[in-house]
Amino acid sequence: MVLKNMRLAIVFIFCLFSAVNAFAQDGSGATARQVVEKFQTELIAVMKNGKQLGYAGRYDKLNDPVSNSHDLTKIARIVVGKEWEKLSEAQQQKLVDVFIRLSIASYAHNFKDYSGESFVFDSEEETARGGVVVHSRLLIPDDKPVKFDYMLKEKGNSWRIINIIANGVSDLALKRSEYTTILQREGFDALIAKINEKIDNYSKQ
Repeated sequence: MVLKNMRLAIVFIFCLFSAVNAFAQDGSGATARQVVEKFQTELIAVMKNGKQLGYAGRYDKLNDPVSNSHDLTKIARIVVGKEWEKLSEAQQQKLVDVFIRLSIASYAHNFKDYSGESFVFDSEEETARGGVVVHSRLLIPDDKPVKFDYMLKEKGNSWRIINIIANGVSDLALKRSEYTTILQREGFDALIAKINEKIDNYSKQ
């Protein structure tokens, strides 16, 4: 009887786990942690085949994972700050489009091969403004782990990443400082040209 109950419990846990995974598959209804961990799993999978895929292959494989886990339109708005309102609708859309390509290109360039790395979840916390921060680490064999803090906000019925802080350095803050300076001093076309140049450099390295 005990053995039978144990089997039923195991089956129930397995079914529950499968249901949670299926529920989170398209991101709808997924928790902030699930969104981050799904993206990390997809990132590691691409890294494992990074050399065979090459840059173009990694870019193609990461297109959906990055787009489905990040709120790239919101990030693009944040990185140019108040300058966003000064842009025309066409310029805003052009900036979002090129920023999406930059984000995917950056991952394709920086996560190009695999030597046993793995992500581990540490904790998560709610922010005062209704967001969630997911704390995790990238474990690297024979090297110090990299601490990743993912900041997420709700978008529709899903959570989306709006900033990543790696070892205390905010990607959003770096881009905002650089982009607003170029926009104010050199103008919109110069910013787009510099972003496209960076994408081009990623593809060649």
